[in-house]
Amino acid sequence: MTDTSKPELPDRLSINPRSPFYNEDVLNNDIGIRFNDKERNDVEEYCMSEGWIKVASPKALDRRGQPLLLKSKGKVEVYYR
Repeated sequence: MTDTSKPELPDRLSINPRSPFYNEDVLNNDIGIRFNDKERNDVEEYCMSEGWIKVASPKALDRRGQPLLLKSKGKVEVYYR
């Protein structure tokens, strides 16, 4: 049984408001991301069709002072909790 009040999960989503893939309606709900059959809570951006996630580097910053994002490829599954 699915809840129809929740919007459909996009193919690509980012938590950064400056990104063109940011969607506040989807992010207001609790989203779970499974990467290579392991639950991940530190994902900044994902793309299901291309099979990658981006995770913030613990120390490195880009030239704008934002955390540097590291891209990992694999099987991505996204769902509402």
